[in-house]
Amino acid sequence: MSAPARKPPARPRGRVAVTVLIWVLIAPALLWLTVRATGWDRGPLVQLLAYTPYVAAWSVLPVVPALATRRWTAAAVALAVVLLFALLVAPRAIPGGRGPATGVRLTVMTSNMLFGGADPEQIVGLVREHDVAVLAVQEFTTDGKQALAKAGLEDLLPYQSLADEPGASGSGLYSRYPIAGAGHRRMGGGFRQAYATVQPPHAEPVLVESAHPRAPSDLGVNRLWRDDLAAEPGTGPDGVPRILLGDFNATLDHAPLRRLIARGYRDAGAATGQGLTPTWPYLEHRGIPWVTLDHVLVDKRIGVREMSVHRIAGSDHRAVIAALTLPAADQPAAD
Repeated sequence: MSAPARKPPARPRGRVAVTVLIWVLIAPALLWLTVRATGWDRGPLVQLLAYTPYVAAWSVLPVVPALATRRWTAAAVALAVVLLFALLVAPRAIPGGRGPATGVRLTVMTSNMLFGGADPEQIVGLVREHDVAVLAVQEFTTDGKQALAKAGLEDLLPYQSLADEPGASGSGLYSRYPIAGAGHRRMGGGFRQAYATVQPPHAEPVLVESAHPRAPSDLGVNRLWRDDLAAEPGTGPDGVPRILLGDFNATLDHAPLRRLIARGYRDAGAATGQGLTPTWPYLEHRGIPWVTLDHVLVDKRIGVREMSVHRIAGSDHRAVIAALTLPAADQPAAD
């Protein structure tokens, strides 16, 4: 008579609980990574994807317990998730892809004025201190315009393309150098974008636009946000080089912004290793983690030397200042 088959020993409940806990830690990061990598930012995911760098940091958590308890499958998956997040997020913190290093220096600045209430003295002080030649402003009201003029901005940047109006939809562009083709356009989401062609001395002209796509503040306006980003102008090897700078209401983890950059731009933050430097929110919005919504996008014919961000009293956005290198104008042939 054969002996009865022995049942495999039951796993201790504590061991099962540890396994479940590790996979519970892995699953959110894995799902987030899938959405980010596929560009499937729809519905509430639009806002959530702005916080991808925080989830990338979270993804490291399950690696240690998985390795320590020899859950090799879980450890392999956790390490793969960490590696893929690193490939998506880390490059923007590593300087590279600055573009041409020689040419004519041009320093630009962008500042969202929060319904025109940003401190005008501080804005003008930054323009003076950093030798800013072109300033783009968003949420630009008539009161904000008058406050900047009173603070002396027009003495530093006398050439203007202004589209001020009440609320958050106004936009403006100030330049030290002569401009041509000044104007503005109203985006589908309702915000204005001022633009002009700036002619710095000894450089090729450059078309600058103060960008402000609609914010994806709720599900009802997500389509407007997406359409506004798609409507931003691309650039290429022919024609006047472009600079888009402003509050894009998007991070580099949003597919629509990445698609815009792929149409001929480089992001100054990523090029200088400051692509993770947050710019919003710095006023009100308590409990919301900081994210990078403000960008300087430059035509690939334009180089990026350096970039910095600055807190502005009275605004929930930090100002961004970037020192650029423009293509030099063709020199006349020698006699």
